[in-house]
Amino acid sequence: MIQENFLALIKKQISSKNSFIDKIAMALDISYDAAHRRISNKSKLSLEEGVLLAKYFNLSIDQLFSNEDEHIVAVKKTAPVKDMDSLLAYYKNSYNSLLPFINNPEVEMIYSAKDLPIFYTSDDNLLSKFKMYVWLKIMDTELSDTKFTGFNPSLSLIEAAKLLGNVYNDLYATEIWDVTTINSTLKQIHFYFESNALTSKDALEICDDLQELLNSISKKIILQKNNFKFYYNELLLMNNRVLVKTPTERSLYVPFTILSYYRTNDVVTCDQAEKFLKIQMDGSKLLSSAGEKERNLFFNKMHKKIDALRSLIIAKNILEFE
Repeated sequence: MIQENFLALIKKQISSKNSFIDKIAMALDISYDAAHRRISNKSKLSLEEGVLLAKYFNLSIDQLFSNEDEHIVAVKKTAPVKDMDSLLAYYKNSYNSLLPFINNPEVEMIYSAKDLPIFYTSDDNLLSKFKMYVWLKIMDTELSDTKFTGFNPSLSLIEAAKLLGNVYNDLYATEIWDVTTINSTLKQIHFYFESNALTSKDALEICDDLQELLNSISKKIILQKNNFKFYYNELLLMNNRVLVKTPTERSLYVPFTILSYYRTNDVVTCDQAEKFLKIQMDGSKLLSSAGEKERNLFFNKMHKKIDALRSLIIAKNILEFE
């Protein structure tokens, strides 16, 4: 009975396009016939095989003993980002995981963007350096008293970030934004400027970089219609959830700390997430196919926010009395 339940759980993780027997054979490195005997209960799974299958299919053994197994989802955590070394590893791991998917129309990434997707702040400009500063200043106690001018990311960190940013351009991607997607970045600029950790010169240059980024995304919407869809949703709040769809499986990434995610390949959970993302998209404006007026209205709202922040920074400089 336990073996039957265990195999039933595994079957839920496998796309209907894949052979259940083939996947078991691959996971255990056994023949097709041997896998068939285990699935048909003619042969018992050993403890070692059970552990191998649980690891391979990202299953939690306690799901076998629950009466509400549909509410229990096995997840994997991405490694936490706590310093420059772990941020470098994050960039490299993200790049390597996305590399097999480039220029593949059968793979799609759907990004519900509460904040600026990391791919857009993975460059060698001041905006990207500032985002690194914000993340690491929060997580790395050694940087707690460091001002932005004293923050010097390594060349290897900058190069790894650029690689990640560049690879995203070659993916088939769908993004869902609101005009609030840039809010957290604007708040960060304002906060660190007000706390004297960021000079007015740097703050204004970061604002310039942010406006250039919005202009480049606006152009990307027009130039990359084949592999890039961009939705504007005014109603539902985004949450930085990411769904990656491939011909063989889907992976859902849900954030839990800065740059750290829970990942699951659970079929039911991915089904539910995909249905909700579809609801979001159905209730959104597809700017990829909208007219110039619709696109300009959307981006102008965010440009006005940046201009307002720029005015605050300039006004404070003018009103400083010596």
